[in-house]
Amino acid sequence: MPGSAAGGVAPNIGRMLKILFLLLSGAKLGKLLTTGGSMLLSIGVYALLYGWRFAAGFVGLLFVHEMGHFIAARQRGLPVGWPTFIPFMGAWIELKQMPHNAETEAYVGLGGPVLGTLGSLLVYVFARNEGSHLLLALAYSGFFLNLFNLIPLSPLDGGRITQVISPRLWLLGLPVLGAVFMWRPSPLLIFVGVLAGLQLWQARKRRHDPAQQAYHASTTATTRLTYGAIYVLLLAFLAVMCHDLHEMLQRPGASGGA
Repeated sequence: MPGSAAGGVAPNIGRMLKILFLLLSGAKLGKLLTTGGSMLLSIGVYALLYGWRFAAGFVGLLFVHEMGHFIAARQRGLPVGWPTFIPFMGAWIELKQMPHNAETEAYVGLGGPVLGTLGSLLVYVFARNEGSHLLLALAYSGFFLNLFNLIPLSPLDGGRITQVISPRLWLLGLPVLGAVFMWRPSPLLIFVGVLAGLQLWQARKRRHDPAQQAYHASTTATTRLTYGAIYVLLLAFLAVMCHDLHEMLQRPGASGGA
């Protein structure tokens, strides 16, 4: 009968709403909503400038980069939160426990550029197969994003990777960051520069601190050589890809394709 059917549906809807409310109030789903909401916000802001397709692709590549850090942190047993996005500032993951040594910090720092580079490479392959200018531009943006993050300055990924080789490499990062600013002035670069300067100052002050020395004590020559080789190879690959894709995008007729 219609009446009994309605009577059965109403309690079911009530139970579903109750379950949904409990799920939404859960901490884990709340974090997922924060990630999803901040991603949608970033897509909306970028879409106003670049169109929604490029915006969605770019934020997707940001997500892949951050998931590289997320996976690396989980592999090392570090509790970590899902990514949070802020337009024009990028994204980050929240480490709820700091790494116990320099090698672990470098491993987590390397995870983002490695997975981010693989994601950008996949977009590049699709771009060449489909003849898509949009995908080519996205691949270039992804490669450049990961290349920028390899500047040897903390809080960038490059600073976290190179500190396991030698914190003195951070001194090379300041002129590189300055050159990038001269090429493409941006308030974000000023912000990164201020943070990097503070990190350098703190590192100089703590260079004789026993805790800081213990943090690097477990780093062997083999570890430094391994991370150094990976860093240089990744840096070189990204630099070549950025150069080649920039050339492709500047060629006459490159603007064709979806």
